[in-house]
Amino acid sequence: MSRNMDISQAIEALGALAQESRLKVFRLLLRAGPEGMAAGDIARKLAVPHNTLSVHLAVLARANLAGARKEGRSVIYAVNLEGTRALLSYLIEDCCRGKPDTCLPLIEATLAGCCTAECCT
Repeated sequence: MSRNMDISQAIEALGALAQESRLKVFRLLLRAGPEGMAAGDIARKLAVPHNTLSVHLAVLARANLAGARKEGRSVIYAVNLEGTRALLSYLIEDCCRGKPDTCLPLIEATLAGCCTAECCT
């Protein structure tokens, strides 16, 4: 169920989220969905200096929680849904005495509340 995530990858992902600005960036990217946001818009929305934001985005990307694409002169960042799903799956792998399907309704309800059906499928 963990989609091949090992403990060191989970630690890296959790470490990436264990900083206030990075957690804010990650949550903002989740809300933005697969369309993502331009780096400049993220910096303005969160009042984070551009150079600091670049470091935070690089940490999230190394942890497989965010990715970037070029659109014209802009760099658009979006949450990496596969990496996020892998982390969530890893965290609940042993849920309910090794029966993670028991937790599935909770996961589905959580994803439905934060994502559109298109980005969560």
